[in-house]
Amino acid sequence: MMDLQGFGHLLLAGTWITLQLALTSLLFGILLGLLGAAAKLSTLAPLRWVASLYTTLIRGIPELLLVLIIYFGLTELLLRVFDVYVEISAFAAGVTALSIAFGAYATEVFRSALQEMPKGQKEAAQALGLTPWQSFYHIQLPQLWRIALPGLGNLFLVLLKDTALVSVIGLDDLMRQAYVAAGFTKLPFTFYLVAAGIYLLLTIISMQVLRWMEIRANRPWQRHAES
Repeated sequence: MMDLQGFGHLLLAGTWITLQLALTSLLFGILLGLLGAAAKLSTLAPLRWVASLYTTLIRGIPELLLVLIIYFGLTELLLRVFDVYVEISAFAAGVTALSIAFGAYATEVFRSALQEMPKGQKEAAQALGLTPWQSFYHIQLPQLWRIALPGLGNLFLVLLKDTALVSVIGLDDLMRQAYVAAGFTKLPFTFYLVAAGIYLLLTIISMQVLRWMEIRANRPWQRHAES
């Protein structure tokens, strides 16, 4: 067994922060993706332009640069424009950057999923007297989730690894704790190998959870096909 020189509990604490960062960014990223997809498919041209600008701009900027811009630049921007000083924590900056990046890619996943749905369903819902919200929640959302889930799952696996980027601004995540432990003990191979193993374990667990979610999401359609 590897000797972690008393840094094992710090690596576990960093793993917990990494999970919090990934799951929080996932939640906000999905919301941004849904809004972005709705805007791209909107009949209002300004909304389509804003959504296209958002996805083009964010997908063209490295996530690391986005983290640095938000952490170091947003405070200065608020101070210059609104004369308000707001100190942004490393966790908040990381969540903001990763959510924005995830949302840009999720926008395209949701847009493609919405376009795959038969247009007649929306007309049928209107004929039944359902409101737009009722139509989306009861008819479109279950199908949207089923179609988009594989793409969102792949994006989450990328997001999970991208959390390591936030360590550059001082967040005590798994990568940061491994860096500190490696510097203190002069055993970089040991601690970076342990960190790699933890990331791999988190990825394997995530893949199993995603597989279970895909099976569960497809179950009603399989029952319908068999009946």
